[in-house]
This record gives sequence, structure tokens and C-alpha cells, in this order.
Amino acid sequence: MEMKLNDAARKLYMADTGLLISHAFTEAAIKAEGLYRKLMHDKLEVNKGMLVENLVAQMLHTAGHKLYFYSSYSKTNSEERMEVDFLIPKPLISNRHNIHPIEVKSSTRYTLTSLKRFIGKFENAVAEPIVLHTGDVKQDGNILYLPLYMAGML
Repeated sequence: MEMKLNDAARKLYMADTGLLISHAFTEAAIKAEGLYRKLMHDKLEVNKGMLVENLVAQMLHTAGHKLYFYSSYSKTNSEERMEVDFLIPKPLISNRHNIHPIEVKSSTRYTLTSLKRFIGKFENAVAEPIVLHTGDVKQDGNILYLPLYMAGML
């Protein structure tokens, strides 16, 4: 199975996550709800994953990476449905195992269904898969888990 670039598929990120929050919420809502306090204390009721993924995109871009992702939607085959948040190439490209798939997880409870499907489908192209999460550094099988703040160091 071969991956190809599809310029028709897009994800949009803002270069400044603070600006994203300003646009996503009115100023009155930010003040009245203590939005930043809720965000810092993990009590935000909105899709925190959107904000965290935007932060990671900002860090990856600042580190010099182009922002690629993978998504596949099939109406008939649920095994083909998957989305991987980011794909970054290894610094030195060889003929196999060149792409690090990256999943971003904003909570402590999550699954890696899409990442595992992606690994199975593109095993010859996949370098070490990375999960950016709220926990500590660890290795579980072939998957490297890194704290979110390390995204800018990839």
C-alpha cells in the first residue's frame, strides 16, 4: 500500500493558539467563565483536543515541519476509517520506514485505534509511531509516548 499527497484534504490551524481561543469565545464568555482558569485546571467543557492539537501544530511548524495528516473514511468498511493527526518524515530518508505517525491525546483516557490501523496498513512506510499525551515519557512496544511539551523537539 502506498501513501500519496492529496492537496484537496485540509486541516486548518491558527498560528497563535491564544488567538484561536479569542476567536472561539466571546470576550464576555472568557471573562465570565474564567476560561483560562478552567483550561489550566482541566475543567474546560469545550473540545480541549482541538486546542491541544492546535498547540502541537504550532510547535511542529515552529520546529520546521510541514504539517501533514492522514484520514480515510469508508462508508462500507469500518476498518478503513482512521485519522492520524500528524505525519512527519525522518531526518534521513531511506527506502523504507520513513514516516513518523503522531497522535495527539489531550486527556488521560484514550484509544489508539486509528494509529494501530495506520501502522497495519502502511507498515513498510512507518517509522516509530509517536503519541503526544499528558503523561510521562515511555515506550510501549513500538510506540513512543512523549509529553505534549516535547512536540517542539521532534
